[in-house]
Amino acid sequence: MEIRAGYDIAFQCFQETPMVLMLSVEPERIGDLLSEHRIQFSPNVASNDYVDMFGNTCTRIVAPPGLVEIRNEFLIQDSGLPDEVAPDARQLDVGALPDDVLIYLLASRYCDTEKLSNLAWSLFGGIAPGWQRVQAICDYAHDRISFGYRHARSDRTASEGHEERIGVCRDFAHLAVTLCRCMNIPARYCTGYLGDIGVPADPAPMDFSAWFEVYLDGRWFTFDARHNHPRIGRIVMARGRDAADVAISTNFGPVQLVKFSVLTEEVTSAARASRAA
Repeated sequence: MEIRAGYDIAFQCFQETPMVLMLSVEPERIGDLLSEHRIQFSPNVASNDYVDMFGNTCTRIVAPPGLVEIRNEFLIQDSGLPDEVAPDARQLDVGALPDDVLIYLLASRYCDTEKLSNLAWSLFGGIAPGWQRVQAICDYAHDRISFGYRHARSDRTASEGHEERIGVCRDFAHLAVTLCRCMNIPARYCTGYLGDIGVPADPAPMDFSAWFEVYLDGRWFTFDARHNHPRIGRIVMARGRDAADVAISTNFGPVQLVKFSVLTEEVTSAARASRAA
């Protein structure tokens, strides 16, 4: 399967503004690219990439005053398979976890485990450790929060999302990640592309999506508390402890978002044939 993905984002900068962008596909997917993957800036500005502590590709720029547009469009090969389901995946004891996984058991900016620990153990302590427990947490977060773009709030923590019962995909992910960590299950936050592939089209404008991964049986598995069923065509851009680690843009000065368009769609056989001709 081929997927066309990309974005067109613009900021109004009121002064020269350093920015860090996380808009590249994860390094592990570079080999799947079928076209050039290059972030384009208008006006043209110098940029340089680095890899952060979580393995994400970050892009640094200093945006000039005025309108700055950031664009990319690319083709990528995908297996076309839905997220893996492994009902027998086991939860490992904390003492058996690799050193680099332990950070995903700790509280973080939006994942305030200390406020939800007692709740988590009361709800999920009686469920078999491993996949069943994670799925129960995913079900709970899916049912607890009502989705709506109008509910977006950039500073909402997991415990606040739990109490308010509204949010967007990041709030579903934060709540599920936090509850998993409370139960000693390493969990990390993911952001990237998720188009309406294999599901009815959503009439709302496309956005980047958020989901999470848990460490079971010595590897990471994908879960999605908002949609709560396996999906096709995820393209990870970044992973971290929570949304603070994987912000699409971090601006070191005042800016105004004036344009935001995201594209993620399967390339049809007719489109591939036309391109080949």
